[in-house]
Amino acid sequence: MKKVSVYVPENAAIEAVTPPYRLFKTANDFLKAFDKKPLFDVEYVGLKNYIATNDGEYSVKIDRLIKDIQETDLIIIPAIYGEIDTAIKANEKVIPWIKKMHQNGSEVASLCIGAFLLGETGLVNGKRCSTHWAYYNQFRDMFPEINIVEGSVITDEGKIYSSGGANSIWNLLLYILEKYTDRNTAILAAKYFAIDIDRNSQGAFTIFTGQKAHNDKEILQTQNYIEKSYQDKLTINGLADKVDISQRTFERRFKLATNNTPVEYVQRVRIEAAKRSFESSRKNVSEVMFDVGYSDMKAFRDVFKRVTGITPIEYRNKYSKVAVEN
Repeated sequence: MKKVSVYVPENAAIEAVTPPYRLFKTANDFLKAFDKKPLFDVEYVGLKNYIATNDGEYSVKIDRLIKDIQETDLIIIPAIYGEIDTAIKANEKVIPWIKKMHQNGSEVASLCIGAFLLGETGLVNGKRCSTHWAYYNQFRDMFPEINIVEGSVITDEGKIYSSGGANSIWNLLLYILEKYTDRNTAILAAKYFAIDIDRNSQGAFTIFTGQKAHNDKEILQTQNYIEKSYQDKLTINGLADKVDISQRTFERRFKLATNNTPVEYVQRVRIEAAKRSFESSRKNVSEVMFDVGYSDMKAFRDVFKRVTGITPIEYRNKYSKVAVEN
């Protein structure tokens, strides 16, 4: 029997609390239906008997307090809710417990921005971690020693797992379910909850806004120029000349300020523009490609897929007005 402890954080997001509890309970039902023994003992655990979530909109009854738990197979850390620093402080007493359980053999999985609590444990220092794409920069600032994996839905660092944002939590839960049971049980659960079991990127949902929370005036000037002139032919040397900085110094300062190379930044701006064009117009892929500054279809396709996880035509078919109206 696998003991699954769903930690209900103070300042929890209810949308991330109930899925792990429901998935593993439902998996037991599937196993029983096939004359197999239930595998999961699932419980809500926490710092007190009742936990208010979503600013008090909901309340979750806790099955056991963490002070009474000496061993468990899997700890799941759902997403926290509201202001990050406030939520971390409200849950600071759980951090030593998670570390102790992991040292005793427990696996740990964070869902969405539950990654901030996982980050506080130090268990993923020097390792890969995923979280909601909207929190990449804040996570990177708070935990520079952790390798935040942009676009990733799931990371597996051997007994430590993390997921991307929102519905990505289901993909991690199904991934863990498959590891604990088998592929057929995971597929059955995916169909039951209507989840795309093999989605591995949240890139298509990412809105690139650039990293501008820095004090480098010349680099900020360059970012603004790129965002206004992305259709033009842009070169690193040309961008450096505009702010009167040597190319080598410009590249170093740009990367330091934005966490992107100049080339990566131009690509991200262009792909974001392409996504918006696919969503709001009837233009075909070639027209959009030229509009955002590309002239080579293979180069455009390769960059688009690397950034979003899907091809331009796949994105257009999913999100364009043509697809909706037809």
